[in-house]
Amino acid sequence: MSGALYLICGKMGSGKTTISKQLSSKFDAIRICEDEWLMAHYPAQVKTLSDYLKFSNQIKSFVRGLVLDLLKMGRNVVMDYPANTREQRAWLVGLSDDAGATHELTYINASNEKCLSQIASRRAEQPDRDHFDTDEVFHQVTAFFEAPCIEEGLSITEIV
Repeated sequence: MSGALYLICGKMGSGKTTISKQLSSKFDAIRICEDEWLMAHYPAQVKTLSDYLKFSNQIKSFVRGLVLDLLKMGRNVVMDYPANTREQRAWLVGLSDDAGATHELTYINASNEKCLSQIASRRAEQPDRDHFDTDEVFHQVTAFFEAPCIEEGLSITEIV
């Protein structure tokens, strides 16, 4: 029997990592955090949106293999990965489909003001992120944000 894949959608700074940790505990799931992997493998190299896209794509095939293996072994997995566009969600749902697993999406519906406030707090708590966690990057990334919709065939839980 396959495990379940838990996905999270929310703007930058909305609280995806906090929710991912809660889901991991609740569902006894292995949490895979893209930000942590990028910081570990490319320390201080993710300074722009282009850098993020480049390095994120470089680790994708490895992450895919790991997630498929875990799901096929019956382990639950929480992806602390952005599911913020239809394309990103399709890739993530494809992981669960390929493993024969179920998936659930948690959508954090937070205002831009709340996200920007939380990003400012994160910069203060984690100064090593201040080169990427900026208002400018937030607005660049948010321009691509697409809220999930039922037509995508997702099981969605919304947090407001």
